[in-house]
Amino acid sequence: MNAAVRRRLSIVTAVHGPSARFLPEAYTSLCAQELPAGWEWHWVVQEDGTGDAVAPYVPDDDRVTFRQGRPGGPGVARTIALAHADGPYVKVLDADDRLTPGALARDLAVLESGHGIGWTTSRALDLLPDGSTTGFPDPDEGPVERGAVLAFWRANDFRAQVHPATLCVRRDLLLALGGWMALPASEDTGLLLALNAVSRGWFSAEAGLLYRKWTGQATGQAAHVDPAERAARTAVAEARARMLAATDWTYAG
Repeated sequence: MNAAVRRRLSIVTAVHGPSARFLPEAYTSLCAQELPAGWEWHWVVQEDGTGDAVAPYVPDDDRVTFRQGRPGGPGVARTIALAHADGPYVKVLDADDRLTPGALARDLAVLESGHGIGWTTSRALDLLPDGSTTGFPDPDEGPVERGAVLAFWRANDFRAQVHPATLCVRRDLLLALGGWMALPASEDTGLLLALNAVSRGWFSAEAGLLYRKWTGQATGQAAHVDPAERAARTAVAEARARMLAATDWTYAG
């Protein structure tokens, strides 16, 4: 990895036709980020499909890479986008969400601190259709010890205490775990559980993401809460995390 790439933060976005119209807002929030001296960002936008609906919304910017591929869901799109994510860290930014000022600098400060943190998350605020925001109870700022995400998730009806859409992670750790899970939904939560099974994380109490609520989002569809599918998703995600923890392999950073 050359010197320039060593100081590059890769932003990975999965997008499909219905969410493409929000890309300009995501891009605006990305351009507003102030990174530490010498750092740059590279935005990898991966369409989950090969149609004509997304390309018109992709910014004309040398820092943006746009690719298409056969549809397989957001987890597949993000994972295949890793082929173009060449920096040491990978930040998730869903197409319909927006970063808050300073979010990337806060992620980098933690990951560059040398304290053995494998990944970071931050507070997320729901962005409602009327432009207002709302939050929910969050943990205190600080480290997320190994196994804590799974324990909380099991005790709270399969809701993680930190939001996977705010994830920033070491690229080598992400690749070691195979990227996002091959699930129709909750693929990001499954990854978060796996990450926390082998490494310590960090939670930043300052809001880092505006998580858009809108009628077309995947998590708002009936299939997302189908009891049989939800039970299967959670069973596989938990089993993976437990098996990883049982290996007693720890990511040292």
